[in-house]
Amino acid sequence: MVAIKAAAADAAVARPDPGLFCFLLYGPDLGLVAERAQHLARSAVDDPNDAFALVRIDGDEIASDPERLLDEAHTIPLFGGRRALWIRAGSRPIHSAVEKLLTGPTPDARVVIEAGNLGKSAPLRTLCEKSPKTAAIPCFADNDAAIARLVERELGEAGLRIDADARQALLASLGSDRLTTRQEIGKLALYAHGTERVTLADVDAAVADVSSVALDDAVDAVFSGDLAGLERGLSTLSASGIPVSAALLAAQRHALQLHKVRGSNAPIERAWPGLHFRRKQAVEAALQRWPLARMDNVVQRLASAVLETRRAGAFGEIIARRTLAQIAGEARRR
Repeated sequence: MVAIKAAAADAAVARPDPGLFCFLLYGPDLGLVAERAQHLARSAVDDPNDAFALVRIDGDEIASDPERLLDEAHTIPLFGGRRALWIRAGSRPIHSAVEKLLTGPTPDARVVIEAGNLGKSAPLRTLCEKSPKTAAIPCFADNDAAIARLVERELGEAGLRIDADARQALLASLGSDRLTTRQEIGKLALYAHGTERVTLADVDAAVADVSSVALDDAVDAVFSGDLAGLERGLSTLSASGIPVSAALLAAQRHALQLHKVRGSNAPIERAWPGLHFRRKQAVEAALQRWPLARMDNVVQRLASAVLETRRAGAFGEIIARRTLAQIAGEARRR
């Protein structure tokens, strides 16, 4: 069994076990899932831009043609080198095809599977955790220390240092989703390009506060069924340059937290530490409005919508807005 603990995930990705050929990335932080999957896939080949060496496959294609996974994994490169398969799991199950691969001869190719927030009993996760040929790597939201390390690394690679007060302001404005965090740091690095230090003024000018009042209000409006409030919140975010997809990510994190609190018997103050007092009433109302089973469904729908927006390009914002409005509509009917 190669079920990686969350604390060991970074090391497992940075230095993959050479005895393993298949890697499953899963968890609620889809930005981190995508980042780690990309690293594992690209680092396995000599030229990541070679479409024959690095093969990207949609999971639904494998579900329709399970034999393709075996064929691709055992294909021998014409000009030598190693191949990698980067699979993005979709809405259709692929565990049967993966099981055939894991129980057969070990291929020379590296297989990387990028999945969503799989539960403990999910067939794909169970299969990969039990196989001695596979590493199942969880991807959870970054904590404060991990975000701080990411800031230092990303800015350092851009040749920048950051002042202490600027670092404090930046960390306070960043969320826990890896993809959104990296986007915000990238914007800051671009803004400060040509200088040596990032100042507090740079952070104030360049970084959108993804945990701002407008974002909180939009998310609370979704789960309370306030369609007008959702539209106002999204309009405010748009005027600040924050895309609707950021609200979708925030709604996903909020739904996960609601699900966790809904399933516990602890008082909200203890079950949700750090909840701002101005949001307490909205959260309590949402907990009453959404029973656990329906909240589980919402969590899955939001995870699927986040994946869909990433694949849809320019249409991603439409998908994000539609999903938020649909959930708000359901909440309103309650």
